[in-house]
Amino acid sequence: MSDRHLSPIDRLIAGLDEGLRTVCANRTRSARPSPADSLSDEGPDEGLSEDEREHAAGLMRINHAGEVAAQALYQSQALTARDRDVAERLQHAADEEVDHLAWCGARLEELGSGPSKLTPLWYGGAFAIGTLAGVAGDRWNLGFVAETERQVCAHLEDHLQRLPESDARSRAVVRQMHTEEAEHGEAATAAGGSELPRPVRDIMWATSRVMAGLAYRF
Repeated sequence: MSDRHLSPIDRLIAGLDEGLRTVCANRTRSARPSPADSLSDEGPDEGLSEDEREHAAGLMRINHAGEVAAQALYQSQALTARDRDVAERLQHAADEEVDHLAWCGARLEELGSGPSKLTPLWYGGAFAIGTLAGVAGDRWNLGFVAETERQVCAHLEDHLQRLPESDARSRAVVRQMHTEEAEHGEAATAAGGSELPRPVRDIMWATSRVMAGLAYRF
């Protein structure tokens, strides 16, 4: 059944189910192959030193935590959107973000690491923020998406600079994520998203830096 024909209660139950699977699942499955899969012929990660491997894992853990938060944001915003077309746009973006979450999780396993221990916190906090954005109205809802994706792209660009040169697999994942995050942001703006006030953008950036610092270590 299309989301357009679901009742508000049905959509809430579906959102809670998606949230539990995001937080509790050991491995999220992707609908598309990981960009790293095309590099399988280049061999595993023997070229990485132990320090490089730990550093790469820390950065990919940040990206995984960001994708957990993205799931919460999109799911909560889709639930609170007034216009069904806006809700479906948000849900479509959330579906693509599931692939990002799965790719980061798989890469963490390859690096001998795992997701942030603070995953429930990232999900719960982002869900609350996304709900507030949705309640504010669809223009602000979409504007929040656009600004979030702009800041995510800035983080991913930074990670491409900081990942070890020899870590081609992580780089392939991050590059594809960057392309699709930019598309999500552009689509939200094109759909009528309003630019957020500067203080709100600054708070979002400061919050994301705290989250990144914690996720890198924990």
